[in-house]
Amino acid sequence: MKIAVIGTGYVGLVAGACFASKAHDVICVDVIKEKVDKINRGISPIFEEGLEDMLHDLVPRKKLRATLNLKKAVLESELIFISVGTPSKDEAKFDYTYLEQATKDVGLALKEADDYKVVVIKSTCIPGTTINLLKPILEQMSGKKCGKDFGLGFSPEFLREGVAVYDFMNPDRIVIGGVDDKSIEMIESVFINFNSPIMNTDPTTAEMIKITSNSFLAMKISFINEMANIAEKIGSDIKDIAKGIGMDSRISPKFLGAGLGWGGSCFPKDVSALCQQTKEVGVPSLMLESTIAVNKKQPLRSIELLEEALEDNTVKGKKIAVLGLAFKPNTDDMREAVSIPIINSLLDKGAEVHAHDPAAMKNAKEIFDSPNLFLEEDPIQALSDAEGCILVTEWRIYGQLSPKTFKGAMKTPILIDGRRLFDSKKMRTRGIKYFGIGLGK
Repeated sequence: MKIAVIGTGYVGLVAGACFASKAHDVICVDVIKEKVDKINRGISPIFEEGLEDMLHDLVPRKKLRATLNLKKAVLESELIFISVGTPSKDEAKFDYTYLEQATKDVGLALKEADDYKVVVIKSTCIPGTTINLLKPILEQMSGKKCGKDFGLGFSPEFLREGVAVYDFMNPDRIVIGGVDDKSIEMIESVFINFNSPIMNTDPTTAEMIKITSNSFLAMKISFINEMANIAEKIGSDIKDIAKGIGMDSRISPKFLGAGLGWGGSCFPKDVSALCQQTKEVGVPSLMLESTIAVNKKQPLRSIELLEEALEDNTVKGKKIAVLGLAFKPNTDDMREAVSIPIINSLLDKGAEVHAHDPAAMKNAKEIFDSPNLFLEEDPIQALSDAEGCILVTEWRIYGQLSPKTFKGAMKTPILIDGRRLFDSKKMRTRGIKYFGIGLGK
C-alpha cells in the first residue's frame, strides 16, 4: 500500500519506517528541509534506538523517502497519516496549530485527488477533535464529503520513547477509530502483517482510549510514588512492596517502579488535558487531580533527602552532582523531565550544580541559563569534589559506577538514588551514605 506520513517526529518517522519495513511504500513529509535531507541520506533526525539502522536499509531500497511536497505525497498515496505534534498550549490544553495546518494542507491536496483516500490522525487529541474540528476542516478545504469522497479515522500510537521501534512492531493492540466501515477496512489493511489484536471503534472512542491509557499509567506511577514516601517513614522498602503487589495478576508489576515522577512528551500533557476536559463536561476527576499533584511534588523529594543527609541540612554553597537529564534513559528528550525542577530548585537554594547525561546535553543547554550550572562531558567530572549526588535518570552507564568510584571522586559520598538503580546494602557497607526513594532508613 502507498502511504504518506505527515510529520517526522517520534511518532511519524517511527511509523513510516515500520510501515516501510512491512513492504509498504512510504513517503514522509516535513516542513524542515534539514530533516528531509537527513532522512533521504538514511540519517535519523531524532535519537531513537534502531531507527537509523532501519533508515539505512529502507532508503537505498526506495521503500521510504522524505519530501517537503505535501501535496504530491498525498496525491501519490492511499492512506495519509497525520502525525504532527500537539504540544501543551498551557498546563491544560493542547496546541493544535500544527495539526490544524497539516489538516488544511491535506484537505487542499484532496481537492485535486481523483481516487478515494483515507486520512488517519495519529496525533494525540482531546476526545472529539477528529470529528468536531478536523473533519470540518478537511471537508471545507477539499470541497468533498467525508465518508463519500474520502475516509477518515483516528488510530493512536502506544509507543515508549527509547523502544518506540520495538513497540510499533510488537503492539499489545491496534486501535482503529473510523467514521465508517470503508475507512476502518482501509486502515486495517495496513496492519495486516502485524501480530496483534485489532479493535475497531469510532474516532472519539479511539481518542479517549489513547488519553485514558496514558492517564491510567501515570496514575499508577503516582500511586506507587506516594506509597514510596510512606514506606520511607515506616521503615519498609517500596521495591519489595511493589514486587509483592505486582505478583497479583490484577495489578501486574508494570509501572510500579517508584522514583522521582513521570515526564516526557505524553503523560504530562495528556493527563492535564483530560483533567481539564473532565471539568468542562461537568465531571471533574479527583483522581486525575491527585495524580498531577503527587507528580509535581515527587521530584523535590530527592532534594529533601539530600538536605536531611547533609550535616548542616542545606545545599547552599555546595557542589551537587546530578546524573541524568533526559526524562528517561535511551532518549535525548527533556520535555517535562524531572531533572528540570530538581536542578532549578538546587540553583534557587544556592547550590552549584554539575550535571551529566549521555544523550541530552545539547537539549539541556537550550533549557538552562545559569552561571552556577555546569554540564560535564563525563559522569566522573560531575562527581568530582561533589558534596552530594542525585541520580535522576537510570542510564545503564550510571549503573556501572562502583562505590569506589563515588568515594574516590566525591568530597562527601552522599548518593540520593532517585530510580533505585543501585544495591542499597552494597552501597552502604562500602562507605556510601545512600538514600533511595521508598527505602526506609
